[in-house]
Amino acid sequence: MNKEQSAPKIKRETKNSIKVDFDRTPFWQRFKAKYLTTYFLTKVLWAIFRYVLLIGISYIILFPFFTKLSSSFMGPDDFVDATVKLIPKNFTFDTYKYIFLENKYMEAFKNTLIISLSAALIQTFVCAMIGYGLAKFKFRGNKLLFIFVIFSMIIPHQTLQLSLFMKFRYFDVLGIIQFLGGGSRLFPTFNILNGVTSINLTNTFWPLAIMSMTGLAFKNGLYIFMMRQFYRGVPNELEESAYIDGSGLFRTFISIILPLSVPMMITIFLFSFSWQWTDQFYTSLFFTKNSYILMKNVITIPESLNMTYAGSSLYNAAIRNTCGLMILFPLIIMYLFCQRYLIQGIERSGITG
Repeated sequence: MNKEQSAPKIKRETKNSIKVDFDRTPFWQRFKAKYLTTYFLTKVLWAIFRYVLLIGISYIILFPFFTKLSSSFMGPDDFVDATVKLIPKNFTFDTYKYIFLENKYMEAFKNTLIISLSAALIQTFVCAMIGYGLAKFKFRGNKLLFIFVIFSMIIPHQTLQLSLFMKFRYFDVLGIIQFLGGGSRLFPTFNILNGVTSINLTNTFWPLAIMSMTGLAFKNGLYIFMMRQFYRGVPNELEESAYIDGSGLFRTFISIILPLSVPMMITIFLFSFSWQWTDQFYTSLFFTKNSYILMKNVITIPESLNMTYAGSSLYNAAIRNTCGLMILFPLIIMYLFCQRYLIQGIERSGITG
């Protein structure tokens, strides 16, 4: 006789009768049996401890943000008033108004949006292709190439600063421009470009575009790693069935693999867009003229708010913090609409910590 046959079965009628008997007991006895137990009290204490801990951590994290947000609506007199903490007495929108008008916020928004959106789209597709190749194809040098990808994640960007600037300041691929412009020893009269030996790509979008298309842009090593981890979990049977049906490699990647990786690609796009939006290293390196206004140029004190008084240092700090809030505001809006895809992509990438 097995355990299923030996174990007594409780019928539905027995459960109903037990419930009816329990409901007929006095209220105090039912309250005592249900709530005054060690299990229930332990559960309540644990819930209270958990919520208090979460509220404390949230307060520590969000308090600086609330402080910057409240100071952005304060007038100059509020910074010399010791009674003003978080709620301004002289409520005003002048800080936002003059940042918007005098710091050319909309022009910086448009230029940064074009750069960030273009770079994010290019990086997402390129990193998806590279990650797919590293995950699904076995070729000589696969592991070595992946080591180079990991190595690109740990190299400090400042190490490559001078070489990157010189490469795009005097841009020439394999010496082709110098050959066509200045000729060579074998062909001294071969001068198609009239002495031009290089191209200056600084103060243009081309350095960021070229780095994005070649998979060498900001954080691309991380994106390739995430896509590789995702594609390693995709069953090989999907590709094999497509090959049997006569689908080519590129068609299989476009029609089958990419639709499966939409949540992961959205995550890569959000990361790329956010980091490019707030980037100051590459934009300061390649955009050396102030004629091309980006978000980094917004963080200045407007002329109408530039004043000297006892609390000017605190007021100027509040203005710069407000500039930072205006820069981050589009990212907050984007995250509110895309947080579900971001969480799904991080879960599927296998990255923890």
